[in-house]
Amino acid sequence: MHWRTDRQRELVGAIADLGPAMKQRAERYDREASFPYENFADLRDAGFLALCVPESHGGLGGDYATYGLVAEELGRHCGSTALAFNMHTATCLLAGQIGDELALPGPDRELLETRRKRLFEGIVEDHTVHAQPFSEGRSPEATRGFATTATPVDGGYLVTGRKIFASLSTSADIHNVACMVEGDPRVRLLGVEAGAEGLVVSGEWDPLGMRGTISRNLEMTDVFVPAENEWLPSGMFNLMAKRWPHFYMTLSFAYLGVMAAIIDFTGDYLSGAVDGVDRSGHPQKQHLWTEIQLRHEQARALAYQAMHDAGPDPDGAAIRRALTSMITTMEGAPDMASAAIQACGGRSLLKPLPLERLYRDARCGATMLPWSVEVCRQRLGAYGLAAQHGGEQGA
Repeated sequence: MHWRTDRQRELVGAIADLGPAMKQRAERYDREASFPYENFADLRDAGFLALCVPESHGGLGGDYATYGLVAEELGRHCGSTALAFNMHTATCLLAGQIGDELALPGPDRELLETRRKRLFEGIVEDHTVHAQPFSEGRSPEATRGFATTATPVDGGYLVTGRKIFASLSTSADIHNVACMVEGDPRVRLLGVEAGAEGLVVSGEWDPLGMRGTISRNLEMTDVFVPAENEWLPSGMFNLMAKRWPHFYMTLSFAYLGVMAAIIDFTGDYLSGAVDGVDRSGHPQKQHLWTEIQLRHEQARALAYQAMHDAGPDPDGAAIRRALTSMITTMEGAPDMASAAIQACGGRSLLKPLPLERLYRDARCGATMLPWSVEVCRQRLGAYGLAAQHGGEQGA
């Protein structure tokens, strides 16, 4: 795969052009814990809501790697926007590239074509914003089952359950909820429309970081979801989890962008571009600057390799690289920010300088399911030990 194709350069460049305005707004979204509506309007006007909608359906046709590069550039300017954009784009990747590459059997393939036509039309023509809440506050095994239930009724389902940390909770038009029918092991992805009867957005929102995502709770009690809002054939989600696990990495690219933002600010601050005081000659600051760059380059190299590896049925080495990439990015980002604060000194902790916000945003990634650092460490260790003894344990 050619990493920086002309098309990828064009799309990343378009985000870079939008970036300065997004960067300027980021401080306000953080202070207010308000959703980045202006940023999403910019993304909408530039066609990026349809980044991973196939060109045959009127979208930009971006694949997984192109999404990763775009998300990285978004995160460089506003981490909350990049993370929220991930929740929207994830559904497009599932119904688009991933659905194509899983080579579904004939009836499932026909159903996917029918359902995604409507999904993609809504995004392209009506600028529908989607969210994809997973977390239920259960165990780290959240990729293997969901407590949210769907009861079949005439014309669709009644959905009951609770999702926590549901990004875009007050701004998405449709929440694509992973749920299960009792007695059926297949996971279903059902589009719960905002404002539907029985849907309540609950809980306060005053978190440490990524404050602009507005990730409150979704409480659902017998919410009716029409059958045509089941975007994927029943069981395709299970198949994705087994055969296309790189899907669970998508949010890490936003944090890779936060790492780039830390590099940007620290370099400017130490060189005097921020306040006119050149600190670049101090040996201790040079040492810390080196450590910051090493962390970033290591994380970026692993993430780009994971982009390259992504696809159906990855081998054991590719899965281990994916898990290692998640750990390196999610632990590296706050470590970088901490080192940057040490290098820049106490003044860098003050608002409106961005470094303390970048630290808080960076600190949030390690806990995010389904591939939190805790989960990745456990699976990486178990996978490696199983392989040592001639077997392999799925990640």
